[in-house]
Amino acid sequence: MTKLSVNVNKFATIRNARGGNNPDLVKVAKDCEKFGAQGITIHPRPDERHITTDDVYQLSEVVATEFNIEGYPDERFLKIIEEVKPTQATLVPDSPEVLTSNAGWDTIKHASFLQDTIQRIKAAGVRVSIFIDPVPERIEGAAKVGADRIELYTEAFATGYLKNKETAVRPYANTGRLAKDLGLGVNAGHDLDLNNLKYLKEQLPFMDEVSIGHALVCDALYYGLENTIELYRRELQ
Repeated sequence: MTKLSVNVNKFATIRNARGGNNPDLVKVAKDCEKFGAQGITIHPRPDERHITTDDVYQLSEVVATEFNIEGYPDERFLKIIEEVKPTQATLVPDSPEVLTSNAGWDTIKHASFLQDTIQRIKAAGVRVSIFIDPVPERIEGAAKVGADRIELYTEAFATGYLKNKETAVRPYANTGRLAKDLGLGVNAGHDLDLNNLKYLKEQLPFMDEVSIGHALVCDALYYGLENTIELYRRELQ
């Protein structure tokens, strides 16, 4: 079964636009779980444009499913991981100024850095996933540096799906199978939605988890949060 982890960053963006605590992020996370989400994902950026450091610690007290914290593994991020001990830390190569995650790790170029970082996180008892493009050499590199899982960066799939879904999914299916053969778990995320999610799942039936935020929040404006989570869960079954 592929688990649905709801990325709640956008709810925090809405809250921060007006200040105060509406929507209440803790309540949102608890409701997502109540409505069927099997995980909660956050990305506490240094500028706190959406998730704040306080949010991380508050959510850590209430999330009852899998808690996934994404981020660039600088000292601030590593301190959070070691103190909070989430289920999973997903390492992304973002610089602080980017709008959203837009590339995966070059696990060959950054092998030494990633290996040291992963060892440190694993010492805290936390599972490690690496955000990565569907490039076979980089998947192999992820295994060599000690990652537990990869998260396939699916923007190219989502864009290509509208033109030729078979061509778009091929590198993901191939590298997903490679990762599985290497003993890595396979996650996926970025621009997945109700249009393309089912097809990705059909081609990678062994996926462990998808992390979805922006599209899910947009759909919730029309369908309601509970119904939307049910719709996404249905696409994964």
